[in-house]
Amino acid sequence: MSDHFNDKLRDSRDESPRYERPNEEKMSVSRYIATRILTLKPPMNKVDNPFKLLALLTFQQWMFFLVGFLGWSWDAFDFFTVSLTVEQLAKQFGKANSQITWGITLVLMFRSVGSTIFGIASDRYGRKWPFIVNNILFIVLELGTGFCNTYKQFLACRALFGIAMGGLYGNAAATALEDCPEAARGLISGMLQQGYAFGYLLAAAFARGLVDTTPHGWRPLFWFGACPPVLIIIFRLCLPETASYRERDAVRKAKGSVTNTFLSEGRVALKKHWLLLIYLVLLMAGFNFMSHGSQDLYPTMLKNQYRFTATEVTVTQVVANLGAMTGGTVIGYSSQIFGRRFSIIFISIIGGALIYPYTFVGSKRIMAAAFFEQFCVQGAWGVIPIHLMELSPGSFRTFVVGTSYQLGNLISSASSTIESTIGERFPLPKLGKTKRYDYGKVICIFMGCVFAYVIVLALIGPEHLGRKFGVAHDNDMADIVHQREAMGHDDLENGSSDGDEKGGVKGTVRAS
Repeated sequence: MSDHFNDKLRDSRDESPRYERPNEEKMSVSRYIATRILTLKPPMNKVDNPFKLLALLTFQQWMFFLVGFLGWSWDAFDFFTVSLTVEQLAKQFGKANSQITWGITLVLMFRSVGSTIFGIASDRYGRKWPFIVNNILFIVLELGTGFCNTYKQFLACRALFGIAMGGLYGNAAATALEDCPEAARGLISGMLQQGYAFGYLLAAAFARGLVDTTPHGWRPLFWFGACPPVLIIIFRLCLPETASYRERDAVRKAKGSVTNTFLSEGRVALKKHWLLLIYLVLLMAGFNFMSHGSQDLYPTMLKNQYRFTATEVTVTQVVANLGAMTGGTVIGYSSQIFGRRFSIIFISIIGGALIYPYTFVGSKRIMAAAFFEQFCVQGAWGVIPIHLMELSPGSFRTFVVGTSYQLGNLISSASSTIESTIGERFPLPKLGKTKRYDYGKVICIFMGCVFAYVIVLALIGPEHLGRKFGVAHDNDMADIVHQREAMGHDDLENGSSDGDEKGGVKGTVRAS
C-alpha cells in the first residue's frame, strides 16, 4: 500500500473519532429489549438549515447524488410504463387486464435476483460498471418490450427487466450516500428516495403525451423509455468510483488476494450480522406494504367507489406524489436531528391518524388528505436509504441495502390482491352494470395494521445514526485482520519495507 494511501487513512482517523460499536451488539436479549424505549430518545443534534447542508457537498459529491437520483428515477419510470398502459397492452395481446398485470408481478418477483447479482458485483468490483450494465439492460429491455408482438414475449421481457430493476436501488443509494458529508446524510437520503415518486410523475406525464397519440399506440412510451439511460450511462462514465469504495478496494489489494479477502468479509458479515439481515428484510416488508397498501388500489377506489373521472384520479395522484416528494425530503432532514427510529415512528403515527380522511372523504377535498398521507408514508421512506446504509456491514452495503429492499418488496407484492379480494366482501350499490366495493374501508383497516407493524419494528430495531463509512471505522475489517494474524498470514505486509509502513495498514483496521 502506498505512503499516500496510508497518510490518507491516518488523516481520516485524526479528523474524527472512530465509530464505536453499539453496546447493544453485546447485550443480552432481555437487556436489549429493556433499552429500546431509552434509546428512542431524540438526540436533538444541532443541524444547519438545508441550504447550508447542501452547500457542504463538493461538486463530485453532487454529481454522485445526481447520477444516483437519475438512475433511481428512471428505474421507477420504466416500472410504471406497464401499469399506465394495462388496457392498451390487454387489447394488443388479446388478454384480460389481470393477465397483463402479471408483467408487473414478474418484475417484483425477479427484483431480488437482480439485487443479489448486482449487489455482490457492486461490492466486489465497484459501483460504476454494475450501474452501467444495469442501464444497458434498461435500454435493451425497454426497446424489447416496445417491439413485443406476443404475450409470451412481453412476459419474458418484463421478467428480465425485473432483474435489471432489482440491481439498481442498492447501487444508487451507495453511490449517492457513501461520500456524502455526515451532517447532510438525512436530507440527501430523503431527496434520493423521492426519485421514485419523481419517476412516477414523469411516467404519467409522458404517457399522456405518447400513448395513443400516434399510430403505434402504446409502443412509443417504451421506445422513449430506452433513450434517457443512454445519457445516464455517459454521465456515469464521466465519474470515478466513490472515495469510500476506492479506500476499501485499496485495503483489499494490500492484503494480497482481493477475492479471498472479499469472501472472508462475506463470511464475517454473515456470521456476525445474520439476525440483522433478517430484521432488515422484515422492516422493508413493512415499508413496502405501507407504500403498496396505500397506493396500488387507491386509483381504483377513487374511480369505483367515489366515481372520480380519469382526470380527477390523475390530478389526485399527482397531488399525492407531490406530498410524497415533500415528505421524504422534510422527514429525511429531520431524522438527522431526532434520529432515524424516532422519525419513522413519529411520522407513522401521524400517517395512521390520517388514514380515515384518506379513505373516507368522497369529494375532491380528498386531495388534501392524499397529499398529507403520502407526505407521511414517503416521509418515513425518506429515512430508509441512509438508515439501511448505516446499519449494513461496510463490505456489503450495496448487496444488503438492495436485497433487503427487494425481498421486502417481494413479500409485499400481494398487497393489492389482498385488498381487492377482501374489498369484494363489502359490496356497494351497483352503478348501472358496474359492480362497486367499499375499498376505502379495506385500505383503512389494512393500513392501520401496517402502520402498527412498522412502528413496532422500528421500535425494537437498532440504529447507527452518524456511523462512519470509511474502512478505518469498520469493525468487521478489524476482525478479519485479527483472524489472519492469528493464522500466521503476513500478506497484509506485502510491499512494505519497514515497520512503520507495516503498521500503517494494520493500524488502519485496528483503529476500527
